[in-house]
Formats: sequence, C-alpha cells, structure tokens
Amino acid sequence: MRRDGWQLAALDPLTSRRAAVLILFGDAPSGAGAGRGGADPSRSGPADALHGLDLLFVMRSAGLSNHPGQVAFPGGATDAGDVDEGAAALREAQEETGLDPSGVEILGLLPEVGLPISNFMVTPVLGWWARQSPVRVMDRGESEHVFRCSVDALLDAANRRTAVLHREGFVSRTPAFLTPHVVIWGFTAMLLDAVFEGLGWTLPWDESMEIPAPL
Repeated sequence: MRRDGWQLAALDPLTSRRAAVLILFGDAPSGAGAGRGGADPSRSGPADALHGLDLLFVMRSAGLSNHPGQVAFPGGATDAGDVDEGAAALREAQEETGLDPSGVEILGLLPEVGLPISNFMVTPVLGWWARQSPVRVMDRGESEHVFRCSVDALLDAANRRTAVLHREGFVSRTPAFLTPHVVIWGFTAMLLDAVFEGLGWTLPWDESMEIPAPL
C-alpha cells in the first residue's frame, strides 16, 4: 500500500505526546450480529481457524477536534499515573467502553507508531478478552458507538477497499474495511492491516478498489 499525504508528515519531537490503543481480541458472543460477516466456512485460508473471533471498536464523537466520527480502537493519551502503555490502554478502554480491565490479558506491545496529524506517538497493545464484560458508550462527548466486529468479516476480501483522501494538495491512501454500519479507515485501518499482515492472516484483496475517505 503506497503511503503519501499526511502519512509522511513529521512529528514534532518537542511537543508530541504518548498514547496507547487496545487491540482487543475476544470470542464473539453467541448470536452477536453487529458487524459479523457470515463468512463461508467452506473456504480455505487462515480465516477458517479464526471464525468466532472479534475485535472491539469505538466510533469517535463527531464533535471531537481530532478524527471526528472515525472508528478507532479504544485508547488515548497516557497519564502520569499509568505504569506502562498496557495500563494506559486498559484505563482508556474502561473509560470509553466500561469494560472490566481485570478480564483482559495483555499479550504484548507492538512498536509505537507516529500519528503526525494529532502529534501522538501511539503504542498498540494486543489484548485477549479472557473474561468478557458488558460494553457501552460511557461518554457521548467522546464516543458515539461501541461495537464488535468479527475477524473473518474484516479479513474477507469482499470487505476490503483503499480509502482515498484529497486535502490541501495532498493525497492520502489507507486500507479500509467495510462493516454493515461503518467504514474503518485511516490510522485504525492501517494498524489493523499491519496486525493482520504480521500474524499472517491477510487474504488476497484488490487494493485498486478505491472509495472516498468517509469524512
């Protein structure tokens, strides 16, 4: 995937802040319909063994100054009281979704990624939802929706696109994932794409299928 536009902007080392996001895998609840793709179990490939796994997402409030209305992993800026990035990701996820952090097992930290548009250095934190708890929107000023989406739906080539954003003379292209109600694109989709690639789960898809970035 070619990166250009804002993805090549530089962070300001004097003012950049640290943040962490929780990439939380879990077993999808029985009968959970939101975001589930109904993938064909007869097809071959890595998604077969992953059928039933899902991921937790939030949709950011449309009134926020940074990334309004976009889908994100739970997370945010680290606080002085956070012992590490894993603790920060769990704290933010609890604040945003109400999940019980004691039910989450931290699997590891991925290399930090710069997000120049909001001047953050972001550490993705991989987690396993060992003891699941109810989740919901906790603060409408921060999030509009909390939802889970199946991994097999996200891996399905029929749900993969490239999102294109034209702004101030720059062109930005990122992976995008179609779900029944929202499009996951931008920074979150880039992280998701990298995680799937790193785990060897990605199925072939047509990067030439472009859509306008859903702003």
